[in-house]
Amino acid sequence: MNTVSLKSLLLAFLALLFVMQESAYAKEKEKVLLDSDMVEAFDDGFAMLLLAKSPNIDLVGVTTLSGNSWVEQGTAWALRQLEDAGRASVPVAAGLEYPLRPNRHELFELERKFVGRGHDLWTGSFGLEKPASWQAAYEKSYGCKPKLKPVDKHAVNFIIDTIRANPGKITIAAIGPCGNLAMAIRMAPDIVPLIKRVVYMGGSFFQPGNTTPAAEFNWYFDPEAARIVVRSPLKEQIVLGLDVCEKVIFRREHYDRLMKSMGNHPMRKMLQTSFAGQSFEKDASFTFYVWDVLVSAVIIDPSLITESVESYVDVNDQPGLSYGQSLSYPELAPVGAQKMRIVTKVDSERFWQMLNAPELWQQ
Repeated sequence: MNTVSLKSLLLAFLALLFVMQESAYAKEKEKVLLDSDMVEAFDDGFAMLLLAKSPNIDLVGVTTLSGNSWVEQGTAWALRQLEDAGRASVPVAAGLEYPLRPNRHELFELERKFVGRGHDLWTGSFGLEKPASWQAAYEKSYGCKPKLKPVDKHAVNFIIDTIRANPGKITIAAIGPCGNLAMAIRMAPDIVPLIKRVVYMGGSFFQPGNTTPAAEFNWYFDPEAARIVVRSPLKEQIVLGLDVCEKVIFRREHYDRLMKSMGNHPMRKMLQTSFAGQSFEKDASFTFYVWDVLVSAVIIDPSLITESVESYVDVNDQPGLSYGQSLSYPELAPVGAQKMRIVTKVDSERFWQMLNAPELWQQ
């Protein structure tokens, strides 16, 4: 064999090795940490299920905090739904009970009298009785003792440790208030450049809020925390606010299709007995939204995003009529504001196809 043939053979071998390495890299699952104010079924439960069952996602953990639910409830519901999904190995860590600003729960009704109400009357843990423990919340919801338990580590520490152990590889799905992530950044600022990206369900930039005329619920629940996180110099930030979430309308036809797709899956009963399920059963014209589920969907398949804008983003953390308002600046932004991608439209048809995929509901 001459020198030219040996050289050609070596180049072919190197090319094959490169292709094999690229193929292996392409098949590597995306590591996702879900930070959530968990509820049953819609919307956090379905968001978690999508990530837990997707073949291209490695759900490295679920962290909970108060928001739509008390952290004790969210922890119990996360554990049960992971068990029902056959994903009991996914660790769950309980986090913050309260927003960063003191006495929000105690003063909530007075606060709303001054700032007004939005079109959604839901108030989350502001209007719910606080459980004695996550175990008590579990037993109240399911009438039995839990089979799983959360890890013996606070959610904030879990976030810090997970990011440090996987530098540049963790996508955070922030589908609740931002308290856990804000405290992680405050405690360990070294994690900021190590985070791959954060994808939020939060804010309302180009339309009124839902909880107040100015603010969307997640960022209104803890504006101080939201401002800390969105102003952090993260590599990539993507936000799905009401601007896109209220364009994907959950109708009776979607509910009926889902009930059929879910078969005998345990979450079928959760959906049926939820506020959304009961409302659909009573009123065929009832409509709902999917909110947090969109975050999981676009992490799994970014091509679902069909329209978005690049803009600097900030959050108003000053008490008053615009407390919790999310702000968009195409240019000339306040010092410290970071640029992010604001999603304004997704492919709704393909989203519903994803949610009705047979493999999602296999136990």
